[in-house]
Amino acid sequence: MAMEAILTRGTGQWMEPADGQRWWFDSGSLALDFAYTGGLDSEAEEDTTVRDAAALNDWLIERFPEVAPTAGEREFRDAGALRAAIGRLARQASVGDPLSPDDVDVVNLFAATPDIPPVLAGGGRQAGRTNARPHQALGSIARDAVRLFGPDVDGRIRECSAEDCRLVYLDTSRSGTRRWCSMQRCGNRAKVRAHRARAARARQ
Repeated sequence: MAMEAILTRGTGQWMEPADGQRWWFDSGSLALDFAYTGGLDSEAEEDTTVRDAAALNDWLIERFPEVAPTAGEREFRDAGALRAAIGRLARQASVGDPLSPDDVDVVNLFAATPDIPPVLAGGGRQAGRTNARPHQALGSIARDAVRLFGPDVDGRIRECSAEDCRLVYLDTSRSGTRRWCSMQRCGNRAKVRAHRARAARARQ
């Protein structure tokens, strides 16, 4: 599996749920990280971390330092359309449902626009080194989504195995056996529950 093609940029971000227990979630994909800035398919306002153009600039620059912080309302609206489409596709893929043609069209539309070109460091000229535009970053995210929902990762987009967690991630492990959104969160909770269950049986 060509997982290397998906991991073009560092992935993962801090999640800040309503209970205040901040934790690190590596979704395995830049496109999924972006979808989670809108809570993916959550209706809870507190799950949305990028709520305006300023927050979009901050998020993009953190992942694309070459992008100029010039996103305005138009870029924010376009970003919202892209991340909503990625979120719906991720949920569909995680349960094996057919991908929505309308959302596929949205991703393909953004993926067809110019993205951020790679730059080899060490040259003496400045050609190609000007700041990129926010829409170019959205193009790069969309191209990552094309790879994410393509045949190379079929069956690797999964929902966390915890009964009370619906987070979706890309399993990039060699063995393909990742079960939890995070071992420090749901994985650890599952271990604690299993330990308590064994202790309860031992007392019987």
